[in-house]
Amino acid sequence: MPVLFLDIGSGTQDALLYSPNMELANCPKFVLPSPARQVSARIDALTLSGRDIHLHGLNMGGGFGGAVSRAVTVGRRVTAEPGAAKALADDPERVRSMGLDIVEHCPQGSVGVYLTDFDPGFWRAWLSAAGLSLPETVVVAAQDHGYHPGVSNRISRFKFWERFLREPQDGMVARPESLLMAVPPADLTRLAAIGSATAGPVADTGAAAMLGALFVPEIEAESRERGILAVNCGNGHTVAFLLFAGRVWGVYEHHTGLLTPERLREHLDRFARGKLSGEEIFADRGHGCLTMDLPPEAKGFTPMYVLGPQRDLLKGAPAAFPAPGGDMMLAGCYGLLKAWREMGEEEGPDGLGLDGPGRTTPSGSSDAPPRGCRSGGCGSRSNSACG
Repeated sequence: MPVLFLDIGSGTQDALLYSPNMELANCPKFVLPSPARQVSARIDALTLSGRDIHLHGLNMGGGFGGAVSRAVTVGRRVTAEPGAAKALADDPERVRSMGLDIVEHCPQGSVGVYLTDFDPGFWRAWLSAAGLSLPETVVVAAQDHGYHPGVSNRISRFKFWERFLREPQDGMVARPESLLMAVPPADLTRLAAIGSATAGPVADTGAAAMLGALFVPEIEAESRERGILAVNCGNGHTVAFLLFAGRVWGVYEHHTGLLTPERLREHLDRFARGKLSGEEIFADRGHGCLTMDLPPEAKGFTPMYVLGPQRDLLKGAPAAFPAPGGDMMLAGCYGLLKAWREMGEEEGPDGLGLDGPGRTTPSGSSDAPPRGCRSGGCGSRSNSACG
């Protein structure tokens, strides 16, 4: 049965429908607008038409926050159910400070906008329209800042990388493939919401990109013989990894929009030498940097491989720009495929795929309209008026 690998970024969601009995080059691939962009467009359209807006559904990527702000600014009432509010912030008071009301039911006259990173109904319709088989298993990568009350989300996100680098899993430390998680840590609330919708393994987008670089046999072979530097310049974040002998030896993460080519190259040069501190990156409004004691047998970490939609930041640098599987935009999907294979799942885990629980709303029923909606059809596509 096919497996859907989905890499959700801030700008696009990139998909690979993989079939073990099909040549990889012939497997269907898609690059689509991200769920957050779709939600943002829907909110802007409702704002323009003068409608009040009710957010319901699941925690998801919060890239639609600008559209919510625009709606509030022009006087539209925006409400959110508790679960959906977490897409904007885990702290309810912070959500209220944005001008939203957190409510249990859809207010009279509001239009429901369903929030989710993974909508089984969308994928069923999309794949069926293309005449493609529905997947048995869904594997998803997304970025999760994590939830640590009272702590900057820049710190809370980097704690994930710190745990990965320092804490053993199955007796080994910092294995790249272990970043594909059957069950994410409880503080990674976005990935947990995705996992609840798909019943499949999940990973961070930065990890998926790094694994995508290792999907290229020549790059993986080199990383076992000497140290390499893998960099993913995403639309939102730039994440870099030091790799050697089947282990990650360091992680760097910054906000792409704050980086110039010169600053990024200078950071990466010191990062590869173990001379860049996490405190410096945090003070520079990034997330952090952590390097373990670098082994001399790695012979340095100078070979650099760059991926990501903003990879032109390193244009002209002494680096290679691989296209895993022949398509750089699908690097994260190929990384997920690599880790999934190494989990021993080539036959496919017992995931629920698109026949799983569907969209779970607070009412407990799949594909249900928001509570208080009498017209129904307040899903992510129809978004009919409530009340």
